[in-house]
Amino acid sequence: MVFPLEIDNAQYAPLTWSDIPGWAEDDHLHALKAFRVSCNPITLQTKPPAEIKALGTSLRDPCLAAKKATVSDAAQARAFFEQHFLPVSISKLGDNAGFVTGYFEPVVNGSRTQTDEYSVPIYRRPSNLFVRGFKQSAGSLPNRGQVFRKIGRRKLVPYYDRAEIEDGILTGRGLEICYVKSHTDLLFIQIQGSARIKLDDGSTVRINYDAHNGYPYTPVGRVLIDRGIVPREQMSMQRIRAYMDESPDNAKELRRQNRSYIFFREVKLSDQDEAVGAQGVPLTAGRSIAVDKALHVYGTPFFIEGTLPIESEQSQTAFRRLMVAQDTGSAIVGPARADIYFGAGVEAGKVSGRLKHPARFVMLIPKSLDPVARGKTMLLPQDRPSAKIAKLFPQKEQAKEPPKDAVKPESGKSDKLTPAPQAAVTPKDQKDAKPGDKPADASVAKEAALPAVAPLLPEARPKAAPQIKKKRRVGSRHRGHRWWR
Repeated sequence: MVFPLEIDNAQYAPLTWSDIPGWAEDDHLHALKAFRVSCNPITLQTKPPAEIKALGTSLRDPCLAAKKATVSDAAQARAFFEQHFLPVSISKLGDNAGFVTGYFEPVVNGSRTQTDEYSVPIYRRPSNLFVRGFKQSAGSLPNRGQVFRKIGRRKLVPYYDRAEIEDGILTGRGLEICYVKSHTDLLFIQIQGSARIKLDDGSTVRINYDAHNGYPYTPVGRVLIDRGIVPREQMSMQRIRAYMDESPDNAKELRRQNRSYIFFREVKLSDQDEAVGAQGVPLTAGRSIAVDKALHVYGTPFFIEGTLPIESEQSQTAFRRLMVAQDTGSAIVGPARADIYFGAGVEAGKVSGRLKHPARFVMLIPKSLDPVARGKTMLLPQDRPSAKIAKLFPQKEQAKEPPKDAVKPESGKSDKLTPAPQAAVTPKDQKDAKPGDKPADASVAKEAALPAVAPLLPEARPKAAPQIKKKRRVGSRHRGHRWWR
């Protein structure tokens, strides 16, 4: 926990509940259910978190209270949040609002085996993928930063990019989970981070994000805007897919502008289960958000308020809802940045595909981290005295130190300092002395004329006779031993 509350590159201010537009009208019971899902891993955590974040382990107390509380309606749920949390507005330093996008779980047809129709593989994490500071068997790897592959025993080089992987560098390594129809299907699965693959036999394969290849994510929509192919105000996921379907050759070049590549793992979920987020809990459509996990703790409630095109591309729907941080993504960076989860299927994809709008963020922090109360206990430097006080109480000058060449008087004699004896005068100095100069002290000169006595040194140790090292006969047994090692 950072004292009293510190989030990198963020600005925040305490609020009252009445300051939040739409707070009283939200369905807090639905939000409390999502919060309780996040509380399961929070209350079971016994070790301190590996990364120090602003909220630290402070969510544990509200989670324990949520498990014990008996809440049956929205009013009681609202009272619970107001009793255990404090609202704090948060945004990026210098910005007035945050930014939201949407994501969903695609439902795509596929096959366990490669066929003419289903030829594009979905790969699991390769065994030669390394992230510094993490074991290869780690269940969770960072979603951004450098990723390497090993050459030989020690040399690490950047992992393959999208172009190399699409050209088949990983073919034949047994990494295929299943196959889909096109690279466009795979790209959108990678952007969303999870998918449901409908197989020919009617069963479903559920996959979730597992790792990435270390290259930063480049939005292909932004490339189309920069090239003037699609106007910014018309950009959506549907427009990107339409462009790729109409121009397969251009789609290949466009995909490879995004060198990032995502690897997946298969998860055991039924068709009725929602996708599992990075916290390891099932997501709740309309209540779960993905946040920057480098800054925020999973389970943190956020109230998001803005005007979003929920009903249609032109609609201006008031969105005022309490959300819970349960997921993350490589493109989700910043203190007031969220990706709203809308569920699975085509309709969820349409809504999430047109979201890219500003919104205001209110972070709910546990009362144990009240920044106002904790800020009052912070140690501050003492105030400097005013000019009037300085005149009334002038500082006295410290006594000057005696010269270094002064000799301390012996006990019983005068307290006056006596000068140190002068250096002895050599005959040459006497010869060069001018008339009227006082002769040097004879005793001092006599002591100076005495020859210096050389210090006693220990006798030199006798030199030992050099030892002749016998050559060791090397037989066939020793050669065989070295060869075996």
